[in-house]
Parts: sequence; C-alpha cells; structure tokens
Amino acid sequence: MYDIITLIVEDHDNFIHILADRKRNEAFVVDPAWDAEGIHEVLAEEGLTLTGILITHSHHDHVNAVSELYGERVSLFISEDEHPHWPDCPEDAILLTDGDEIAFANTSIGIIKTPGHTPGGCCYHIGGDLITGDTLFIYGCGRADLKGSDPHALFHSLQKLKTLPPETTLYVGHNYGIAETSTLGEQLAGNPFLMIDNEADFVRYRMEIAGKTRHTPYGPISRAELDAVLHS
Repeated sequence: MYDIITLIVEDHDNFIHILADRKRNEAFVVDPAWDAEGIHEVLAEEGLTLTGILITHSHHDHVNAVSELYGERVSLFISEDEHPHWPDCPEDAILLTDGDEIAFANTSIGIIKTPGHTPGGCCYHIGGDLITGDTLFIYGCGRADLKGSDPHALFHSLQKLKTLPPETTLYVGHNYGIAETSTLGEQLAGNPFLMIDNEADFVRYRMEIAGKTRHTPYGPISRAELDAVLHS
C-alpha cells in the first residue's frame, strides 16, 4: 500500500511528491527542491523514513535540495541519459533506463524515458499514478527551447505517454494548471500538446504558437480552438 503526499512550494510553483510506503513507514521523494526543511517536517509528521530520491530531470529547480536529504541510507535514482547533464549528481547514483523497475511498497515503480524537456528526462509510473516532472503539466507541457531541449523528442515522449490507461492520475512538476492533478483521459480531451498528432504541427505549436496564445493557469482547449490557432 502506498499513497502520494504533495507539497507545493508557492514561491516557485513547484510540486514535490512524496511516495509513502505505509507498511514499512518508508518514503521516496521526487525532485526535492527549495524546501528541504519542509520535506523533513512532513516525513516526521507522517512517521516516514526517507529511503530514496527519484529525479525526473536535473534542472536546478528540481534538485537543489538533494544535498540536504541525501545520505548513506538513501538511494538516488536518475536516468542514465540525464546523469551526464547534472555535474553535481552523487557518484553512487543508481542509473536507470527505459522499462526499468524499482521495488517499492509491495509493488514497483516503472521508469518511462521521456526526453525532450531535457536530454534524459523520465517519468515514474506506479500503480495507477504517473509522476511526470516537467514533461507534462496539467493542460500544458515542458518547454523545449532550453539548452538540451528537443521539441521533436518531446513530441514522441508525449505520444508514448498517451498509450497509458486514460484513468491514470497525473502528478506534475509545476503548479501551472487550473488543478493540481488530473487524469490522462481529461488531458487527452483538453491538453493541446496531447491533442496534436502531427509532429510538425506539434513543434510549431510548442515553439511558436503556445507562448503567444496561452497563459497560466492553463485550462482545457477545444479541438476547434486548437485548429483555429494551428491554421490561422
């Protein structure tokens, strides 16, 4: 049995997700940043011992609290393709590849490689939940204009996520949408980045159109609205 505890770092619009194994009173934290003290407080309040850190990608705003949480009894997991892009990554980090699984709470956490926002970004799939980092937001997706970004890779990563069950609950990296969580089915119906099936249209929308036509908090868009901006 597990559950997910979410902290919001208001000043940075970050979500920090804690996976709690209630049987063993152990926890994994995903992308710890900005508020190590707050993470420690939640762990103490919940009676949980931190045993693992999961990194979706190595941007500073997702890893800057790692040094305050990492220790002898804490394993750190990161994609093998992301590892070279984080100079401060602990030397004994456990490197992951697409399809790997990590045992947790009598189940397993599956690794889905999702490059695009960064060269080696990944999502973590456990039970009916998906932790997406900055690959996918509620009615949005990650930027692809940063160093190491690739909008073509991001398109294919999102296409991969679209194959998961529609009832999958999404836990994202930033509080940019009208809700904190959503289902994949809801996003398939209203998230423009998932609604676009053509790679060239996606790249043009991500790189040229979205920044001019959408503003936070992101909400759903209709097919007609999307077609209008794509073909204007």
